[in-house]
Amino acid sequence: MQPDRLAQTLRLLGDLVAFPSVSADGNREITEYLAQCLQDAGARVWTEPDATGAKLNLFATIGPDAPGGVILSGHTDVVPVADQPWSTDPFTLTERDGRLYGRGTCDMKGFVAACVAMAPEFARADLKMPVHFAFTYDEEIGCFGAQALTASLAARGLRPAVAIIGEPSMMQLVDGHKGCFEYTTWITGREGHGSAPDLGVNAVEYGARFILKLVELRAQLKDMAPKDCPFDPPYTTINPGTLIGGQAHNVIPGKARIDWEMRPVQASDADFVKAELARLVDTLLPRMRAIDPAADIRTEVVAEVVGLERVAQNPARDLVARLTGANAAGLVPFGTEAGLFQAIGIPSVICGPGSIAQAHKPDEYLEIDQLSQSLAFLARLIGQMERRAD
Repeated sequence: MQPDRLAQTLRLLGDLVAFPSVSADGNREITEYLAQCLQDAGARVWTEPDATGAKLNLFATIGPDAPGGVILSGHTDVVPVADQPWSTDPFTLTERDGRLYGRGTCDMKGFVAACVAMAPEFARADLKMPVHFAFTYDEEIGCFGAQALTASLAARGLRPAVAIIGEPSMMQLVDGHKGCFEYTTWITGREGHGSAPDLGVNAVEYGARFILKLVELRAQLKDMAPKDCPFDPPYTTINPGTLIGGQAHNVIPGKARIDWEMRPVQASDADFVKAELARLVDTLLPRMRAIDPAADIRTEVVAEVVGLERVAQNPARDLVARLTGANAAGLVPFGTEAGLFQAIGIPSVICGPGSIAQAHKPDEYLEIDQLSQSLAFLARLIGQMERRAD
């Protein structure tokens, strides 16, 4: 890769890091900046806001106006830096000892910067198929941007041939991960004096029963694991994250909240868990409402991000294997947007610079060598797209 291309990418990455695009605060400014960069390179660009207008998805295309092509996908939001002991300004790119420090360098502004820096080279190439850039909001809190974007692609009848999601994988080919389903369960009881427990509906007590059911289901799911499941652990997991409720030792708590998640290895496991919990609620509610008809147990879906399913035929895997020389594809334990693209019929894989071990931490960094490898990968992709028509 030419030194000037790396230097340009570093400048672009510095600009991207300077946008404090924490999910809660929105990503409009960074997305509008990226849209201008891509338009300057000759891309055809459209953006779509969320309901608030503070967050934008971006989809851009370079090359022929034709079916198929390759999606290069990344998210522009980052996790917060509050209460993290950074040794540098997290929103100023800092180079030290071959590493690039700053929030989002690894997850995943480095990949986004590499893609946009290479956009002029895609535009100059004689592409036989289009290259698409898909940059989303709110990946870090539920992949809400990618859910909206994939719905828009399906509605517009756009189905590129493959998608490459540049989440940090040390530029290794990845073709599978579990889903990530997150929920909040709200329990409404009836407050009262602790000396008369039979006159109240103890929301924390019923919350504890709900959690015990989650633990029971977790044990059952181990026995339901598919044969030769490649994931680690090789079964669907459940984690009760919080149980919040109550005010004092002598007050029957009237409200409780449970935050919990499951990471299914197969869709049938998620269906099983939901059905079992529905049966539990049907058992508990009559007892609760015998004391207070307003008592309730309600579960809110925070996010249901489908996994990336490993399939026998995957053109995206074949393409990235040619570009990287990989003989096999791996799995990752974290969730990405890849499964959402796969769900609308776009074969997808993960391949991006950096290590997930550096993501979300203070002093997050991306090695310069990883950024260089990403640029070289994109250069090889250009060559492949000039030669192939499928």
